[in-house]
Amino acid sequence: MMLAAEKIEFSYPRADVLKKISFALSEGDCLAILGPNGAGKSTILKCLNKILVPQKGVVYINGTDTSSIDNRMLAQTVGYIAQRQEHSRKTVFDVVLLGRKPYIKWDVTSKDIALVEEILQAFGLDDYAMRYTDELSGGELQKVMIARALAQQPKILLMDEPTSSLDLKNQLEVICTVKEVVQKKGVSAVVTMHDLNLALRFANKYMLLKEGQVFAYGGPEIITERAIKEVYDVDVAFVEYEGVPVVVPL
Repeated sequence: MMLAAEKIEFSYPRADVLKKISFALSEGDCLAILGPNGAGKSTILKCLNKILVPQKGVVYINGTDTSSIDNRMLAQTVGYIAQRQEHSRKTVFDVVLLGRKPYIKWDVTSKDIALVEEILQAFGLDDYAMRYTDELSGGELQKVMIARALAQQPKILLMDEPTSSLDLKNQLEVICTVKEVVQKKGVSAVVTMHDLNLALRFANKYMLLKEGQVFAYGGPEIITERAIKEVYDVDVAFVEYEGVPVVVPL
């Protein structure tokens, strides 16, 4: 397995957040972590990336306990996009180039430059290359940060609500680009999302979280009217459009 979590638990000083979270992903898998606010979705990503250290359980990358992987090697393997981004007085090109930092020994190479240019073009950001990130909208900045993570050429991609600040067109553009990378490069992705319909188009594995515990885990078959009612306390119905299931709140 490319990425696996085995009964990880995490608590903040005044609250138990995660309780016995387990899953396993192979190359090309995309796991959508779904659940209401406060369910622990972002905390899972931080535990996978060693930003937080689980009090119990183990995270494995290619069968190796992440606690024994140094930060440079981890950065060459795992790309992480946080939910909130900070603006800085750097150009878009330089920010995406920072994704190459784990590989740079002495200086930037022509390969690094070419890769950044390729990624900027894939995200429709080539015209923004020399603009400063503190001049961008929230949605534009989010695309830049996703591009930076992909510049790391990670084998595992962790994304915390990557489409939350994007309009409909850019949501689809980003999701389709990431899905293409996952499928063509054999990347494993873990994405937290609120949009169930976008998740059903993007992922092949799903985890429904309720109060820090796994309510259900598996393929699309776990996303049912009953499960959504139990997790979100919302009544929904499913309709199908051109073979794609659509969740409709009632």
